[in-house]
Amino acid sequence: MRSLWTAFLLFGLLIATGPARPASLKSLEIISKTGVHVFAVEIADTEATREKGLMFRKKLPEGQGMLFDFHQDQDVAFWMKNTYIPLDMIFIRGDGRILRIAQNTTPMSTALIPSGGPVRAVLEVIAGTADKLGIAAGDRVAFPIFNAR
Repeated sequence: MRSLWTAFLLFGLLIATGPARPASLKSLEIISKTGVHVFAVEIADTEATREKGLMFRKKLPEGQGMLFDFHQDQDVAFWMKNTYIPLDMIFIRGDGRILRIAQNTTPMSTALIPSGGPVRAVLEVIAGTADKLGIAAGDRVAFPIFNAR
């Protein structure tokens, strides 16, 4: 009887907590020639969260993304190993300016995608976003980690 009660309690907890959800989302803005574009982003600011990134996810809603914070400007390189979703990778300097964009990256590829110079962060969004919204190198990103100059 006790094991039946325990199973019932565990099942109830599973139902109450619902499906796994991404970490809390924060608002990030990109100011471009075409306007202000707002994204809801997850933050990957530890070695463990940066290593996992968007791996193993089957979808990424439009208007959402993941911001990889490296805490200081440095050269970085990404790959798409175990990443099923094609992405745009937006490499952002510490002053909040976009250094470069790697568009429409290839899912599951182990080819390195370099930042092209020192960056503070990388924003990953669904492939085609930069083109669709007119986001380009030199545009400004507004988020608390960036020192606007």
